[in-house]
Amino acid sequence: MRPFQKYFCAIAISLWAVSPGNAQLLVAPTLHIKAEAGGGRVALTLDACGGRTDTRILSALVENKIPATIFVTGIWLKHNAAAVEIMRAHPELFELENHGGRHVPAVDTPQKIYGIRSAGSPEAVLAEVESGAAALAVTGEPAPKWFRGATAEYSPSAIAMIRKLGFKIAGFSINGDGGSLLGAKATARRIAAANDGDVIIAHINQPTHAAGEGVVQALLALKAKGLTFVRLDDADGVGDEGTTD
Repeated sequence: MRPFQKYFCAIAISLWAVSPGNAQLLVAPTLHIKAEAGGGRVALTLDACGGRTDTRILSALVENKIPATIFVTGIWLKHNAAAVEIMRAHPELFELENHGGRHVPAVDTPQKIYGIRSAGSPEAVLAEVESGAAALAVTGEPAPKWFRGATAEYSPSAIAMIRKLGFKIAGFSINGDGGSLLGAKATARRIAAANDGDVIIAHINQPTHAAGEGVVQALLALKAKGLTFVRLDDADGVGDEGTTD
């Protein structure tokens, strides 16, 4: 597995913790949005795993009217009320979706993925998904339609359970910031390479990381090129591994 090929949040990472045998049991779904005639469209998705808010990114989105889908955990929601209020004040820009209650991987067998202990059972997977949705409900946001689990890797059986709950599962096609661990230049280069139909993933919960600067640079570059940003709810997303069909 090449570094940064897969998605992970930067709050608990150990690349050596996944055995090859376990890794083969998991899937990391991709997601694209359907192209539309007349111009390129990309979907920006930002994970808020825990920690605080990168106001560099949030301010740039508001000031430049760039829509984004924000995947929030219950943990992040507890400590970022001011950022949530800004997002709720701009419903034309922000769509808040479910990143789980406690930021644990949606894997129903006991193992670690990038150093993060999985949910470990079907019951725990369901609890992670449902508690994330409940945390969003408290904010007054509409019921979430999308789910993205911690590490964005899943057991196939967990995917089936999450789909039965009515959620689409959000993969991505461009890992923009390598779990927020890339530098500004590398992050900007990855995101600025987006083309029509791409779904970008980056993080909005690491205000001290250089990656946030790169996210802002790349988004402004894409806008200058004439690409249109859309939220997942405003586009037809097509994912593999049974995540959207």
